[in-house]
Amino acid sequence: MLVLSLLSLLIAVGALVLAGIAYRDRHASVDRSPAGVPDEVRADVLGLRQEVAALTAESRDALRHLAVVRYDAFGDMGGALSWSLALLDDGGDGVVLTSIHGRSEARSYAKSVRAWACESQTSPEEDEAIAAARPASQRAPRG
Repeated sequence: MLVLSLLSLLIAVGALVLAGIAYRDRHASVDRSPAGVPDEVRADVLGLRQEVAALTAESRDALRHLAVVRYDAFGDMGGALSWSLALLDDGGDGVVLTSIHGRSEARSYAKSVRAWACESQTSPEEDEAIAAARPASQRAPRG
């Protein structure tokens, strides 16, 4: 009985040694950088960083900063039916749209905006919409 136990123990130890060698050989075959990260993972990370940079550059031109200001254009009307809408990209370029509602008609205006400022004369509501669309990190400090 003792012989069978020793033989079983030797077989188990041999199996563990063979498994350890196989594990080492399998993981040694993967090319690794000095930091211990496989080269294919490094390539994937680099590719993802390049994609994020490209998407960030593309999104700068998207009209993603917007604000709406609603107001009563005439004192005898209620309901804040008039509005100004600023649609701007990251550089402050875009358009401000305004719709003035009166009793019998509505007028619409579109004005170009460059670098957070309008070349045409603007109303206080249009100025407010442009200022509200500007991200807080780009607003001039109040003083």
